[in-house]
Amino acid sequence: MAVKDKKPEIRFTGFTDAWEPREFSDIFNLSQGLQIEISKRFVNPGENMYFYITNEFLKSDSNERYYIYNPPESVLCDENDILMTRTGNTGIVVTDVKGCYHNNFFKIQYESKDYDKYFICNYLSTPNMQKKILNSAGSSTIPDLSHKSFYKLVGSFPDIIEQKNISDFLINLDNLITLHQRKYDKLVIVKKFMLEKMFPKDGANVPEIRFKGFTGVWEQNKLNYYIETSNEKNVSNSFTKNDVLSVSGEFGIVNQIEFQGRSFAGVSVSNYGIVNIGDIVYTKSPLKANPYGIIKTNKRKAGIVSTLYAIYHPKEMTNSNFVQYYFESDYRLNRYLKPLVNKGAKNDMKVTNDNALLGLVIFPSYDEQTKIAGLFEHLDHFITLHQRELEKLKNIKKSMLEKMFVQEV
Repeated sequence: MAVKDKKPEIRFTGFTDAWEPREFSDIFNLSQGLQIEISKRFVNPGENMYFYITNEFLKSDSNERYYIYNPPESVLCDENDILMTRTGNTGIVVTDVKGCYHNNFFKIQYESKDYDKYFICNYLSTPNMQKKILNSAGSSTIPDLSHKSFYKLVGSFPDIIEQKNISDFLINLDNLITLHQRKYDKLVIVKKFMLEKMFPKDGANVPEIRFKGFTGVWEQNKLNYYIETSNEKNVSNSFTKNDVLSVSGEFGIVNQIEFQGRSFAGVSVSNYGIVNIGDIVYTKSPLKANPYGIIKTNKRKAGIVSTLYAIYHPKEMTNSNFVQYYFESDYRLNRYLKPLVNKGAKNDMKVTNDNALLGLVIFPSYDEQTKIAGLFEHLDHFITLHQRELEKLKNIKKSMLEKMFVQEV
C-alpha cells in the first residue's frame, strides 16, 4: 500500500495522480440535530410532519418510527445529505433518508461539484477512518465526537471523476449485497412459514400443508416412542479433544474447535458421550429464545459431547432429521420442554436424560417424516448458499474499503 505518495492499493486504469490530503475543516461543514421531547413525538405521519431520524432508525430489526411536527429548518435533511452519529455508536454513516435528525447526529455538508456523496460515505466507513473517528471521540464510557475533533481529521481525496468511478463500483457491490440479503431473508421467512404450516397446530392431528398422497392422521406419543437414550461412552478413547462437538441454535451440531476456535474439554474425554451421525442431542443450556435448551440432530460427522448433553438414538420408525425440524419451532420446543424441566438457582436444567423424553409429540409415518425432512434440508441448502454468497460479497466490500482508499497514518 502506497501511503507516502497518497495512492490507493487498488485503482481504476487511467488514474495516476496522487490523492490530495485535506483537513476536514477545509471541505466539510457540520450542523447538529435536535433533541425532541417524547411528548412531541408522534407515531403517525401527517401534514407538516417529518420522520424523526434517531439511533433507533439504525437498528435493522426495529419498526419504531416517530414523526415531528414542523421542526426547525436547520435540522431537516433529504436524500442528498450525509448524516453521521456523533455520540454512543459514533461513526455510523447514513444517507438517502429524508426527515429531521436527532441531536446524536451530525449533518455533513460539502461542495457537491468537488466531492461525491457516496465516495464520502464509503471513505468515512473505511476501517482506518472509523478508527480515527472513534479515537477522536474520546475514551469515555460513551464516545462523543465534537465539531472541533471532526474538523481536525485529515483525509486524502482524488478528483471528482475518480471519486465517482469508485462510488459506482461500490454502489453496484452494495446492490448485489442487498439482492442476496433479500433472497436470504425471503428463504428464512419461507422456512419459518413452513415450520408452522407443515406441522399440526395445537389440538389438530393433521397439518395445514401436506405432500400429496399422505392422508392419515398423525399419531401422538411420548417422545421415547420415537427415540431412546444412548449411554455409549468414549471409554476406548477412539475420539479425542479434536472430536468434541458443540450445539448451536443457528448452526446445529458442530465441531467445537472449528466453530469456537478451541476445545473446552477437560483433561480426559473418556467419559464423554459418543454422538453418531443421525443421533439427537439435547443441550441443557438456556438460550434467549429457548430457555429450556435446544434439540438438534447430528448431520455432519461423529464426535463426542460432555456429560452435560443428553444423546439419543432414533428408533426404526423415526427419521432423525425430522426430529430436529419438529423442534426448530421455538414455540413447539419450549412448549414441549417447559413441563419436563426444573430450572435450578444457577439457571441449570434439572431433568434426567430419560425424563426429557416423557413429553408428548405428534409425528406422521416414517415416509411422511422423510418427505418433510427432505424439503427442509433442501431449504437449508439454499439458505446456506445465499448466506455464503452474502458473506463473500461483504468480505469483498470490506477489502475494497481498505484497498481502494488511501489509508492515512
